[in-house]
Formats: sequence, C-alpha cells, structure tokens
Amino acid sequence: MSLPARVLPLLLLACAEPASAPPIDPQEEVPSQRHAFRVVTVVEGLEHPWGMAFLPGGDILVTERPGRLRLIRDGALDPAPIGGLPEVSDGGQGGLMDVALHPGFAENGLVYLSYSKGGRDGRTTAVVRGRLEQGRLTGVQEIFEADAWNGNGVHFGSRLVFDGKGHLFISVGERGEMQQAQNPDNHQGTIIRLRDDGSVPADNPFVGRQGYRPEIWAYGVRNPQGLVLHPGTGELWEVEHGPRGGDEINVILPGHNYGWPVITYGIDYDGTVISDLKEKEGMDQPLHYWVPSIATSGLTIYDGDRFPDWRGDAFVGGLAGLHLARVAFDGHRVVETEKLLEGLGHRIRDVRTGPDGLIYVLVDASRAPLLRLEPA
Repeated sequence: MSLPARVLPLLLLACAEPASAPPIDPQEEVPSQRHAFRVVTVVEGLEHPWGMAFLPGGDILVTERPGRLRLIRDGALDPAPIGGLPEVSDGGQGGLMDVALHPGFAENGLVYLSYSKGGRDGRTTAVVRGRLEQGRLTGVQEIFEADAWNGNGVHFGSRLVFDGKGHLFISVGERGEMQQAQNPDNHQGTIIRLRDDGSVPADNPFVGRQGYRPEIWAYGVRNPQGLVLHPGTGELWEVEHGPRGGDEINVILPGHNYGWPVITYGIDYDGTVISDLKEKEGMDQPLHYWVPSIATSGLTIYDGDRFPDWRGDAFVGGLAGLHLARVAFDGHRVVETEKLLEGLGHRIRDVRTGPDGLIYVLVDASRAPLLRLEPA
C-alpha cells in the first residue's frame, strides 16, 4: 500500500537529520527559569535510540530503532548488543521502540519491548517480553499484537508503562488512518491496558461491550509517544503528536475518547482543515497543546530531589522543535512553560528521571548521544 499524501511530510520530518550540533561543554552553566544546570554526555554513538530503562545497580538499557537493544554499564556503551530479540521491521517511523522492566525485575529479570512487526498485511505494533540473562533475552514471547495493520510507515506509538498493580499500558498510534482512531473495533489510536502476561483485565472499561476491543483503556488519540504515571497523583499522563499544530498533553481516563480527528487544534500538512471543532461533548480536552507543533516524543514528570524547583513539572521531548519543553502545572492548570536545550540542534526522542534524581535525554540521530542534566 502506498502512503497517503498527507502523511508524507511527517514521514520526511521523522527521518530528517538535524545539522551537526555544537559540542557540549560539561563545565558550561546553562541558565533557566528555575534551575541552572549542566549538560553532560553519558555516551555517544547510539543509532536512532528510542527508549531507555534503568536497571538495578545503575546500568541502562537503550533501544535503537533499527532493532538493537544496547547496554550502558559504568558510563560506557557495551559494543555487543543484547541478543535474542524478535525480528524488527525497521523503516519510516517504525522499528524497535520502547523498553520497560517488569516491576519484579529484580526477581524475574523480565524485560518488555515494543516494536513494529512485519507481515502479509504490512506492519503493526507488537509487544514481547523475555528474561535478561547473560547478555541476551531468553524465553521471548509475544504478549500483544495490535489490530493496526497497514502498509503505512507512520504512527506506531508506542510507550510502555507499568502501574505497579499488575497492569501494563501500551500506546498505539492510528497508523496514519485518522478516522480509525474513532473506531474502537480495532486498536488504532488507542491506549491499551493488559495484565503483565498479556491477558485482559476483567475491569477494563469495554470488556463485554459489542464493537469495542476489550484491551482498550481509552481511544481517539493520534500518535502517542509519551506515557507515564504521575508520581504525585498516580494518573496516567500522555503526550501525542498533532498534525500541523495540536500536539497534546492528556490525562488518560478509562473509557474516555480524546477526540482525534473530530476535535483538534491542528490543521493538515497541506494547510487544509481537518475539523472545524476544537471541543465536543463526550470528548476530552488536553491539559496543554502546542501550536505550532514541536513533534512531542518522550515524557517524564520530575519527582527527584536534585532539582527541587522542578518537582512535579512535565518534561517533553521535541523532535521538530529541537528542544526539551518544561511545562509546570498547578494540578491540571499550566502555570509556566520553558524551552530547554535550545541551540544544540538536537531532536529529543526520550526523557526520563533517573533513579539518581537526574534527568536523562535521548537524542534521535544516526550517531546520537545520551545526555544527562545535572545541577550547576
């Protein structure tokens, strides 16, 4: 299947390489509205990294979109990728995407991966899990395959988040077919909730309801690439790409419809109107949106102690925006916004709060660094 014309600009944007960024001086103090900080390069040489997870003891797992899982140990990138991964269909915006550890990882060693899976009907988003043992994944099994198959190379999602109660949340994009985000009889444009083994919880909102997939927790989203549990409230927060304008931060609630493409703050890439509506009864409003788009990616809500005046703030990666966005909230009300890391020319793919209370940032490039923000 050929790509629709309206998704081609986004695909080109996603694959574009920024100009070479200036070198980072770890001694240089960077001012901001709340904290001065320094930017330290942890490692370099990652190929289009997508997600990361912190292992007990300080090691870091990093996914590379072409299909490799890498290990950072003692501040160095292990030259040998982790073995035992499934076959990944790399291309466009697809590839190996997120990585998450089972909450009981210290006992069971289980690692979860989301990736684009190929088949006769094109590609879709899938999730596997396996046990990390001596540099490879063993006993790898697929626990979820999204009914989101098509030949488009865009909008796979896909973040993974555990809620600490035995459930795994998975974000799935609408795969470039916007109207399917309002069709809950497939998985396109949805947030999925499963048990850790891939089975469906009995209390999911659409279990037993005709015309709705039981795995769906919420729907009507476009291309959600940030997903996190709020450390203060336990709410599920999501960020998603809009088209030209209309990137969003949402609080995801069970059974709710987030409106894409019936309501949107963006327009199509050719300038045409997608919808005249920005709100509609029965469809949730975002907490915050960007016009123009910054191409939102990873999300963290800071809860460490190294930057006390940032505690509770959302940090969102900007791919097209070439910066890290900080959005401060009072409850669900935005009170302050700020652009960080401007001028480096980096496409920000993921951002996480590390167990050391520092902020880690993955850059999307063919030879990319993992950066760390430290107090000045």
